[in-house]
Amino acid sequence: MERTWETWGAVVIAAVAVLPVAALAAWWLGRRRGWRPALCEVGIVVGTAPWLWMILTPTGTGRSLNLVPLRDLTEVLAENRTVEQLGGNLLVFAALGFLLPVRHPWFAHSHRILLTGAAASIAVETAQFALAIGRHTSVDDVLLNAVGAWSACQLSRPLWAPSPERDRPPPVKRVAVGEVSHPRELEVPTVPKPRE
Repeated sequence: MERTWETWGAVVIAAVAVLPVAALAAWWLGRRRGWRPALCEVGIVVGTAPWLWMILTPTGTGRSLNLVPLRDLTEVLAENRTVEQLGGNLLVFAALGFLLPVRHPWFAHSHRILLTGAAASIAVETAQFALAIGRHTSVDDVLLNAVGAWSACQLSRPLWAPSPERDRPPPVKRVAVGEVSHPRELEVPTVPKPRE
């Protein structure tokens, strides 16, 4: 854990230092667009940018690639950095997953957030590979990033933006007085014949 702080402590300090600027940006945008969109947009940027900074920080030169699902996960579970690796990958797009369905009604579906998280992760992993910054590109990172976004969206479900198709009340059938409202009302009860 100490090694992690030495490596990424500057990112954490910068992320905390930018919070007053983010609050000012949210206030400025909130007066123009409304508070909900402003807080969500600023929250997505502030919650995702530090993770992207860490992911795209060069650690040397060269590149490596793994397209076999779960291979890297089994190796990570055998190491002593499991919490850092798994937790970090799950949190990369957590702010995006939490706030995007709150901001935009179209994203207020779990599968859309899962696909958005996967697409964003594929873009980041592709950039790592293309830039040859000494990072390992892995399909397992894509899986964990997408699951992290999906999990975060489940936590924000009560706050999701109203969606016309999802929040529409069921249609009401109007019935005139004396009209049959249910087919069972038409059934005539049968009386058993008396025995002779």
